Amino acid sequence: MLRLLRLLFELAARSVCSRRDLLLENLALRQQLGALKQRHPQPRLAAPDRLFWVVLRRLWPEWKRSLVLVQPETVVRWHRSGFKLYWTWLSRHRTRAGRRCVNKELRELIFRMVSENPMWGGPRIHGELKILGFNISERTVLRWMRKAPRNPEPAKRWAAFLSNHREAIAAMDFFTVPTLTFGVLYCFFVIAHDRRRILHCNVTRHPTSAWVVQQFREAFSDDSAPGYLLFDRGSNFNEEVISTIKTFGIEAKRTSFCSPWQDGVAERWVGNCRRDLLDHVIVLNEQHLERLMSEYIRYYHDDRTHLALAKGTPAGRGAKTNPNADCKVVSMPRLGGLHHRYDCAA
Repeated sequence: MLRLLRLLFELAARSVCSRRDLLLENLALRQQLGALKQRHPQPRLAAPDRLFWVVLRRLWPEWKRSLVLVQPETVVRWHRSGFKLYWTWLSRHRTRAGRRCVNKELRELIFRMVSENPMWGGPRIHGELKILGFNISERTVLRWMRKAPRNPEPAKRWAAFLSNHREAIAAMDFFTVPTLTFGVLYCFFVIAHDRRRILHCNVTRHPTSAWVVQQFREAFSDDSAPGYLLFDRGSNFNEEVISTIKTFGIEAKRTSFCSPWQDGVAERWVGNCRRDLLDHVIVLNEQHLERLMSEYIRYYHDDRTHLALAKGTPAGRGAKTNPNADCKVVSMPRLGGLHHRYDCAA
C-alpha cells in the first residue's frame, strides 16, 4: 500500500515537470525494466501492483503499450477477480428475498384442516388461518393443500367393493373415433367385470340419451342384467337413462368427477382397443367401424389373453397340456394380420 501511495505522489510531482524530462525518465525506466525482465523472466506482482494496473486500465486507454511484466489478458483477469471480490464483500450480509418460507408447524396445520374438513376449499382454510393470526397468502395455502397427503380409505373401500361384487358389476362408456373425412363417430359399449366380456357394442354419430336407452334395452333384453352398472358423469347418461336402468332392477353407480380409475375396467378396454386396432387403421364411415369393432370383439373374446384373467381369455380358451415336442404350430391371422392366434396343427 505504501508503494502505491508513493507512486501516486510521484505522479503528482511529475505532472509539473517538462515534457523533455518526462521522456528521458520514461526511457531510463524502460531500460531498467528490460534489464529486470532478463534477470527475472517471471516476476511476481503484489496485490497493490495489481490494483495499480487495474485502476490504470480504467484511466489510460494506451495502457497496453507500457505493459511489460505481464500480458494484457492477465490484467483483465485481475479486474474480473476484483469484481468478484467486490460483490462478495457487498453480499456478506445477504437478505433473503421472495416469499417467506412456510414452517413445518403451519404446513402440518394446513394438512390437518384438509383431512378434517374435506369439503373446505382454499378460501375457507385461509380465512381460518387468518383469524388464528398467521400471515400467509391464499395462493400459498392452495399450493400446500395440493400437497396434503390424501386419505387412502375411500379408494380402499371402492377397490374392495369392485373386487367383492365383480360378478354382478358391468360398466358402460363412450369413446370417440375420427373418420377419414374428419368426422367423429361415437362407440358405445357395455363390459362385464367378471370375465371382461363385451355385452354390447354399437356405433353412432349422434349419441343422444334416447339412443343410449335403446342400446341399453338391446344389451339386457333377457334376464342377464347385472346388479350394478358403473358409468361416468357424461351428459349422455342423464335422468332418462338412469330411470331406465332402475326399471331393470339395476343399481346405478356414477363415478366421481375426473376419476377414470373408478371405472378402470372400461377405461382399460378402451386403451386396448385403440392400441390393438384403432391406432393402425383409418375409419371410413360408420359401417366400416361397426365391422372392425365386431371383428375386434371376436378376437378379444376368443384369442386375446388377459393379465387379469391369469393369462386366459374371456371366452375361456383352453390351454394345451404337455404338448408334443414335434407338434407343428400354425398361425391364424386376426384383424387383417395385425394379430395372430397360434395353435397346434391337428
